[in-house]
Formats: sequence, C-alpha cells, structure tokens
Amino acid sequence: MVGIKKLISDRTAKRGSFKRQCLHAKAKLKDVWRRPRGGQSKQRKQYKAKGRIPAPGFAGPVAVRGYHPCGLPETLVQTPSALAALDPKATAIRIGGTVGTKKRMVIQAQALEAGFKVLNLRAVVVEEAAADDEVADDE
Repeated sequence: MVGIKKLISDRTAKRGSFKRQCLHAKAKLKDVWRRPRGGQSKQRKQYKAKGRIPAPGFAGPVAVRGYHPCGLPETLVQTPSALAALDPKATAIRIGGTVGTKKRMVIQAQALEAGFKVLNLRAVVVEEAAADDEVADDE
C-alpha cells in the first residue's frame, strides 16, 4: 500500500497543467482542456509560448492507472447487485451518473453498510413531500 501511495504521488507530480486556448481572452470559457483544432492554431502547432498540450509522456505509471488518490482502484457501479462481487477493503466505488435517485439511494445504503468508500456520495433528501402532506392533514 505504501508503494502504491508513492506511485500515486509521483503520478500527480509528473502531470502538467494544460490551459485551454484563448482562456485568458474570453470570460465565458471554462478552465477545462479542449483540444485546439484551428488550422493556424499556434497551440496546436506546439509553439512553446502558447502552452503545452497533453501527450502520452504525461500519463501515470501503469501500476497505478485507474487508482483514486486514496490508494484504491475505482470501480463503476450501476446496480445494487454489482456490489456483491466487490471487496470493500480493496476497491472504491463510484456510482454511475445515469443511475436514478431511487436506485442510487439503495446502492449508497448497501455500500456504506458493507464498508465501501463511495467516491461520489450524495446527500439524498428523503420524502419531503410526505412530511408536507402530514402537516396539511393535521390542520
């Protein structure tokens, strides 16, 4: 585990910071990497002054590719039954983005009960509408 943590820290130290083209010039652009595609683009042509672009040399070590910074490999979970095949001490789970709220609550409850580290844990509001109905019935 100590060796993996060291490799993960080396991975982050080795990575570059990549800026989107014309990010400084336009306030509406978000600071997320987009590949320069223009025919005359100086960044695409890799002029030094225009900023670096991602390349295979910036990739992390193969031994820790797919690992979360906490030191556990990530696994995408779409269904509650997928948790049964996983080991809570050896994997961290990320609940799929297309999973609905109902199923997400079930997966989160089972994962926390089993001792998994959930990377995208979401606080779910439980039955607010039902609480409002009870107040209306009392009046």
